[in-house]
Amino acid sequence: MSDHGGPLPVVLAGARGHGRWHLENIRRLQDKGLVRLAGICELTPLTQEELAGFATPGELPEQGADFGALLDSTGAAVAVICTPIPTHTDLALTAAARGVHLLLEKPPAPSYAEFRRMADGVAAAGVVCQIGFQSMGSHAVPAIRELIGKGTIGRVDGIGGAGAWGRAEEYYRRAPWAGRRRLNGADVVDGVLTNPLAHAVATALALDGATRAENVAGIETELLRANDIESDDTSCVRVTTTGGSRITVAATLCAEHPDEPYVLVHGSTGRITFWYKQDRVLVQRSGHGPQELTYGRTDLLENLVEHLEGRAALLVTPDRTGAFMKVVEAIRQAPDPVALPDGAWYLDADENRRIVPGVDGLVAAAADTLALYSELGASWALSKEVSS
Repeated sequence: MSDHGGPLPVVLAGARGHGRWHLENIRRLQDKGLVRLAGICELTPLTQEELAGFATPGELPEQGADFGALLDSTGAAVAVICTPIPTHTDLALTAAARGVHLLLEKPPAPSYAEFRRMADGVAAAGVVCQIGFQSMGSHAVPAIRELIGKGTIGRVDGIGGAGAWGRAEEYYRRAPWAGRRRLNGADVVDGVLTNPLAHAVATALALDGATRAENVAGIETELLRANDIESDDTSCVRVTTTGGSRITVAATLCAEHPDEPYVLVHGSTGRITFWYKQDRVLVQRSGHGPQELTYGRTDLLENLVEHLEGRAALLVTPDRTGAFMKVVEAIRQAPDPVALPDGAWYLDADENRRIVPGVDGLVAAAADTLALYSELGASWALSKEVSS
């Protein structure tokens, strides 16, 4: 329960880049009287222009580069952590040691060991931690699980995920850790499936009900890259669960025609497609016309505040991301991504991004058939790596 009696004081660590989204969301919740932006932890303080709309200049949030000191001086009740992946665990534990509750951006950690250190430390400190998989706030997730449970599409044969996105070469120069597997001896694992399209993996696992680490029986990975980076930008993964499910997710940042990512539930008598960024669902089943549904979404910071005030269950506990972290670990342990041969990609000069011809179809086919790139006959695919 909250003992603050008013808007909960929040400190945001990492307010630029994706952190700008969190800044705007905190502003929205501040306007609703739920939270108060008490502090911002950034190496370079935000300008008054960047903080426009938060308060009069004399009441701007406190800023500093020392996260622990800022939590102490502001009396923060909640910290939102949106910093480079390798910093997540230490910052989370810094907050937990002070009794500060957490919204921790995904991926929660760059390795399973760091994830366990974070999750166990947070649990021992008795603080609440929400992991920032926004798609888990979609009301479509429980609705689809209910449709599956009712047998709407018969027996579930597997779940596919597809993400065909495009990213300019500047994307990999936005930060020193971008596109890296390691940096200064620390794991980063900033690959297409672990960061930009991590939601496709997490959402597919959630629809199967296989969200915990112990639900994973085996993982196969195929990691490739068209860009001149250390990490992967065109990859697929297949998870076998202890319940016998197969979940295949294929993704690329080198699409010919970037489109909305989706997760596809295959049933014996139908299928359900979920465009998770849009909260949009298409149910197709034999003997019925197609049914399209759009759902609402619960914001994860708002859910955390409501949970602290005893009004809601927490949506994305660390344990509910254990299976996702097993996928991160398999990708971390896999051989370094293989560079695609020169003829397999070209540079679009207008958009300054690398494109892999035919990859959009392969991504869709993987989600459709639950097959890996190598099994689909991609000319550039490699023999698949299997890790447990």
